[in-house]
Amino acid sequence: MLVAVDRARSRGATAAVRLRPPGGDDEAAFRAAHRTMAAEAFPFGLFYEPDTPWPAYLDQLEACRRGVDLPPGRVRSAFMLAVVAGEIVGRASIRFELNDFLAHEGGHIGYCVLPPHRRRGYATVILRRSLAIARAGRVERVLVTCDDANVGSATVIERCGAVFESLAEPAGGGGPFRRYWIG
Repeated sequence: MLVAVDRARSRGATAAVRLRPPGGDDEAAFRAAHRTMAAEAFPFGLFYEPDTPWPAYLDQLEACRRGVDLPPGRVRSAFMLAVVAGEIVGRASIRFELNDFLAHEGGHIGYCVLPPHRRRGYATVILRRSLAIARAGRVERVLVTCDDANVGSATVIERCGAVFESLAEPAGGGGPFRRYWIG
C-alpha cells in the first residue's frame, strides 16, 4: 500500500511541477526562498545579491540564457523556478557548457527543493525536466554532482539514470562530493 501511495504522489508531483524562468511577479517569493536556503548555506539565486534591483537580476539571467555579455567564468545557462500551483518549491540551473570549475564539481545541472516541500518527489521531477532542457540545448552527456553526505540527492540522481563516476574533493576544501554522468 505504501508503494502505491508513493507512486501516486510521484505521479501527482510530475503533473504539478512546472519549470519556468523567474518573472517580474516573483521577487518577494524568490527573496524568501533565497533567505531560506542561505540558512542551509546553499545558494538559491545564483549570482544573486540582495541589493541588486530585481529587473537587473532578471536581465542578468536572460543574458546567461542567451549566452551574451557573460562575465568571466560564467557559461550559457538557464535558471528556472520550480513552481507548483503558483508557489515556488525549488529551482534548477542548467548549464549548456562547462568551464573548469563546473567540469570538476559544479556539473551541468544544479537543483534544490525548499525545505517545506521536500520528500514529495519534486527533486526527481525537477532533475528530469532539467535533463530535457539540457538535451534540447544539445548537451548529450550530463554531469551532475552532489555532496557525498546528501543521500537524498544521490538517490534522486541515480533514480534519473545516472552512473556514478567517482568521489572527488572540492578545490576550495570541504567534504567530498559524488560525480555522476547521465546519457
